[in-house]
Amino acid sequence: MTASALKTRLAGRFREVNGDHPMTPADDAYVDAWYTELERACAAAGRDPDGVRAAMLAGRLPIPGYLRSDGAEMVPSDLFDLAGRAGGEDALRDWFTGHWDDRAEGEQEWAAYLSGQYVCLRSVSPETIQRKSLLVEAITAAPDEPDAGTPGWSRRLHALVDELDALEPPFTAYDRLRFGGPVSRDVCIDAVRARHPRVPLPA
Repeated sequence: MTASALKTRLAGRFREVNGDHPMTPADDAYVDAWYTELERACAAAGRDPDGVRAAMLAGRLPIPGYLRSDGAEMVPSDLFDLAGRAGGEDALRDWFTGHWDDRAEGEQEWAAYLSGQYVCLRSVSPETIQRKSLLVEAITAAPDEPDAGTPGWSRRLHALVDELDALEPPFTAYDRLRFGGPVSRDVCIDAVRARHPRVPLPA
């Protein structure tokens, strides 16, 4: 398959997953700041871009997280790190899913990883995926805790929110289009901080 055909197929796969939403200049600036062009990531890793595109289409590597408005495939700079940790792309799936005790849950997370939609994490790995899930669960449940509203509760809540903040990037307007509404930063970081202001430490 020619390079142009691979690129066209990959763009089609991206739109199947994310829908066909326009990227604004602000979206482009965001992805330029947080992601890197596929060709540049491949050059840094000594990889052939067309070989990587073929691996993405075959479900061995995640598809790009974004398509810039000029069609550039934007990927994390650490795109190949997990395959390196796993011992190669052929071992990546079993290594990745093995981080979950429930095999079905591991396969579900693998599918999510391949979709390229884990743009909610600065660095995507089984460990950060699991930690984010635990943090979101704890933050969501916090208002129902028996001591909700107390200074101690507030400090615990904000420690959770601060940790999630460190895991997540800022997001861009395009993300709210493709995910159909608020993202986890909106719900579990910004809204929580607005609703439950940080209680000052005692003097």
